[in-house]
Amino acid sequence: MSNKQFDVIVIGGGPGGYVAAIRAAQLGFNVACIDEWKNGKGGPALGGTCTNIGCIPSKALLQSSEHYEHAGHSFADHGIKVEGLTLDLDRMLARKDAVVKQNNDGIVYLFKKNKISFFHGRGSFVKAAEGGYEVKVAGAAEESITGKHVIVATGSNARPLPGAAFDEENILSNDGALRIGGVPKKLGLIGSGVIGLEMGSVWRRLGAEVTVLEALPTFLGAVDEQIAREAKKAFDKQGLKIELGVSVGEIKSGKKGVSIAYTDAKGGARTLEVDKLIVSIGRVPNTTGLAADAVGLKLDERGAIVVDDECRTNLPNVWAIGDVVRGPMLAHKAEEEGVAVAERIAGQHGHVNFNTIPWVIYTSPEIAWVGQTEQQLKASGRAYKAGNFPFLANGRARALGDTTGMVKFVADATTDEILGVHMVGPMVSELISEAVVAMEFKASAEDIARICHAHPSLSEATKEAALAVDKRTLNF
Repeated sequence: MSNKQFDVIVIGGGPGGYVAAIRAAQLGFNVACIDEWKNGKGGPALGGTCTNIGCIPSKALLQSSEHYEHAGHSFADHGIKVEGLTLDLDRMLARKDAVVKQNNDGIVYLFKKNKISFFHGRGSFVKAAEGGYEVKVAGAAEESITGKHVIVATGSNARPLPGAAFDEENILSNDGALRIGGVPKKLGLIGSGVIGLEMGSVWRRLGAEVTVLEALPTFLGAVDEQIAREAKKAFDKQGLKIELGVSVGEIKSGKKGVSIAYTDAKGGARTLEVDKLIVSIGRVPNTTGLAADAVGLKLDERGAIVVDDECRTNLPNVWAIGDVVRGPMLAHKAEEEGVAVAERIAGQHGHVNFNTIPWVIYTSPEIAWVGQTEQQLKASGRAYKAGNFPFLANGRARALGDTTGMVKFVADATTDEILGVHMVGPMVSELISEAVVAMEFKASAEDIARICHAHPSLSEATKEAALAVDKRTLNF
């Protein structure tokens, strides 16, 4: 068993971990990264949940399924006739796997480029040691390494529903939902959050009859109400059946599928029979096997690592970032924390502004937002003004044949500072970045309104929504 010495050890190779490792290496540190993900051949699969069973494969399937739906429905409007359309699901899943592998290999390349030592296995604390902390790598061959600083970036796991453990055959997490071998005739979803809606969209487009059961009485409670209403109208029109305010009871899984007993919003006893069930009720911090107690690393009641505003734990020179700590469970939030921690270790002033972290749901229409919702501003008592602009009045959206949704601004009633921007519609995952930049620089709605936007472009809807704050839209 070797015991190599490093300046920085990163436990976890997901978006937070691998980015932290790269930034630390750029800053001149001798860096090691430990990650246990395996590909189909047992080799390393860097990138964590995001690359392997989350962000990347889901977006690949969303894109493929959207192409399939366009070919079957909307191509005719463009004068493109498609006869004998068939689905090759195996090929579609293989393409998804190829996209994942490209990302895995890309991170391996980046590690080599930045001279980062990679250890394939599960990392866990052994003890505080001279010069830092001893960390064990349990892989093909067990070894021990020591680091002056340790960054924990072990991510999160899907939260199981009590009484309905994941078997990834009938009852699926996001992992199983990405590799269903055939399009189910009937698909059930528990939870209408980001993962649930994205996976539901994929399989609905491919031919499944999808029913979503949501315990909350409101749809997308974290989203601005006006935007959420627009999104739900679109999903209802598509045939995605969403039942709100339900109480899920006994779930039975057998050879013929899954039976879900539930009470609807009116108190009626109901049963949903499906071929497959995806459970998407949130995620839990992944600290299992970390051996936090071996060094006295403090966890909270959820199993998350307790950190301060700068991602410092209760132990000197031990840091934690991403899904395993407080804050939104978003890959890009983890990346920003990873960069900030590496810079803090170097004596610099790393910075993450939680108020300008964008959120995106990659359905069709896409949903994106940054900052506060109109409801949050009302609740806080802050005086504000709002303006919105529909894609129906946007020339580029008409040309695309996708005019669903709108862009909405909320700004301070006195100073006009942008407090939040909310979007539902085509490609808003890209449009939201302008709002993030504007808010980071404390821009006013008028600043956006006075910036020249290319015509015709979807981004003109952003300019027009900013104009609407002052009730002076030009095209609506």
